[in-house]
Amino acid sequence: MTTLVKAGAPALRSLLRHREASVLIMLLAIAVFLAFSNEYFLSSRNLLNVGRQASVVAIVALGQALVIIARGIDLSVGSVIGVSAVVAAVVLEATGIQPLGIVVGLLTGLACGLANGIMVTRLRINPFIATLGMLSVARGVALLVTGGIPVMFTGWAEFLGAGRIFQIPVSFILMLILAFAIHILATRHRLGREIYAIGDNPKAARLAGIDLKKTRLFVFGFCGCLAGLGGVILAGNLASADPNLGMGYELDVIAAVILGGTALNGGRGSIFGVVIGAMLMALLNNAFVLLGISAYWQVVTKGLVIIIAVGIDGLQRREDDE
Repeated sequence: MTTLVKAGAPALRSLLRHREASVLIMLLAIAVFLAFSNEYFLSSRNLLNVGRQASVVAIVALGQALVIIARGIDLSVGSVIGVSAVVAAVVLEATGIQPLGIVVGLLTGLACGLANGIMVTRLRINPFIATLGMLSVARGVALLVTGGIPVMFTGWAEFLGAGRIFQIPVSFILMLILAFAIHILATRHRLGREIYAIGDNPKAARLAGIDLKKTRLFVFGFCGCLAGLGGVILAGNLASADPNLGMGYELDVIAAVILGGTALNGGRGSIFGVVIGAMLMALLNNAFVLLGISAYWQVVTKGLVIIIAVGIDGLQRREDDE
């Protein structure tokens, strides 16, 4: 028995080091289980729905991943999703210009992200506190702008949220394009290397000539912009911008990032791992619905997933230190 444990230890350590592979195995295992336990799971309608749900979480998580890799965190993404959608819908309703509404929605997310970045880099406020404050401010603005009443949001946004190309959701295609582009940025571009360097060792990065404030401002702004895009997609899918849109999304997004292998202490993370993590979160939500499990358990599960993922990350770092 002892021999088996010793023999299995290296395999376990290897699996911990390759988080993407372990999450992918978990994803496939859940998919196989659902395929045999519920006949509706493999229907095209359900699979497209899972892909659509995962795409929004993944798009926002891609920005969140860069923030966390650079030793930050953005808790405001859920509220930024809501306020961006609301502002976009209000502008569209007032002007009737489709592209303008979408662009203003993205710019609203960008503005929120830059505000977070300025608070962190210029005012030296802890990212947790700064973005927690923005979470409340953005949600409050969304409620003030609409008076708590949803605003109709159709046209181009509806195509982004509910449209299909060759039966594939537009949002899913957009997610794949963004994931590939951000992967290239993170692995092949100088800016990507600087983001990883800052997360790995800020002092060494500064001595190497990297502008920490400028780079961190970029990742927060980029994260906000992607949250704005997520808001436009979500509102387009519903054909309505609700001021409460995106509430609780920060949990799904952070869980997807951590599950994908991004270290909370920065300096390490995989872009494609984030996409796999988002797919797993969407699949878990879908499983609860198909199996008829109470929605309240979804909240419990998300918290447990985050705790377990952080625990695995801690074990991995301890193994690396030893």
